[in-house]
Amino acid sequence: MRRAILAAGLAITSHAAMGADPAPSIEMQAPVPGEPAVDALAPASPAAPHQRSGLDIYQRFRDGLADPECDSQATNGRWKKHFSHAPGQLASAQDDLLPLFGYVVDALRDAHLPTEFALIPFVESGYKPGARNPSGPAGLWQFIGITARNQGVPMREGYDGRLSPVDSTQAAVRYLRTLHGMFGGDWRLAVMAYNAGEYRVLQSMRRAGMNARNARPAELPGLSGITYAYVEKLHALACIFQQADDRDAWLRQMDRPVPRLAAHTLPGDATLESWARSQQHPLALLKRLNPALAGRFSRGTKPLRLLAPTNAADDSPTDAVHTPAVASAVATANTPGREPTPSRTHVVKSGESAWTIARRYGISPAQLLRLNGLEANAILRPGMVLKLDDDPA
Repeated sequence: MRRAILAAGLAITSHAAMGADPAPSIEMQAPVPGEPAVDALAPASPAAPHQRSGLDIYQRFRDGLADPECDSQATNGRWKKHFSHAPGQLASAQDDLLPLFGYVVDALRDAHLPTEFALIPFVESGYKPGARNPSGPAGLWQFIGITARNQGVPMREGYDGRLSPVDSTQAAVRYLRTLHGMFGGDWRLAVMAYNAGEYRVLQSMRRAGMNARNARPAELPGLSGITYAYVEKLHALACIFQQADDRDAWLRQMDRPVPRLAAHTLPGDATLESWARSQQHPLALLKRLNPALAGRFSRGTKPLRLLAPTNAADDSPTDAVHTPAVASAVATANTPGREPTPSRTHVVKSGESAWTIARRYGISPAQLLRLNGLEANAILRPGMVLKLDDDPA
């Protein structure tokens, strides 16, 4: 359901304007013959060093939200029910979704864009790189052909770059960065333009006498109901994920090693099969992640890129969240004979939970609540001052 980004004055191709259904039928990529239908996304070796915790991915997502406030309208209405399965889907070890989500979150954080945009593939394709819509859109981001070409996605006979999570994600980030700047940094206007086309949104704003600084997205006239719902869907999804971290079982599912995915260049004489053997990656995994290369494909003139787990040499400790090893080091820092460390405190900000605060300081949520005499179901309100350490003896 992607729109073409064209020069001012040219028509914008709008899938929504042609009467698209708000929940289009998606044809998912068929299982690869001879390969297992479900092969949990896991590294080639259990001891592979190029991993991170699923909780670290989740924390990077939360830290990048432009609108972390959650209200009852966003979380108790139609879309809460519609997307109620999403937290379980993200946490499932029998799916490629969490590592793909981490790859997209990283791309958006690197571009200094709101991580609400990382939820677009949930709505568009269910995070399936090989998803196809019968009406034309394809891939993780469900680009239509003209939008893909305008954003530099290679498309030719024998190769559809929309089915490459590398090509399509880089194109989506470029497009979203353009829209984000065009609409004054308002993520809501940007996603409405992503759905309906920037020209339509600009026209609607002019009719309403609004500009990017004072626009009220829900009140823009003349846009499709699908476009208005797009903002509601993404905000509801963000809130559903934020509220899921109150459930210990969900946190335990998320707190597992997840491969860190990155773009790699496929050598000119290599097939996906030969590259998988040389890198010791499961072929079934690479075919699922790279449907553009899973069958016969043409190479063209530019190097082809594929998505795969990083190698140990590619790893870099970019995550700001404490890992369990760091947390342990923090907890044992005060050795006998040293001056006691002064007690630390934290002032609760909007959108924070016991889990996110505890994770930041390398303690457990239960310990944080105990230190402050709070029950497990306590609600943290902005402005509360929380103790982070036991009182000095």
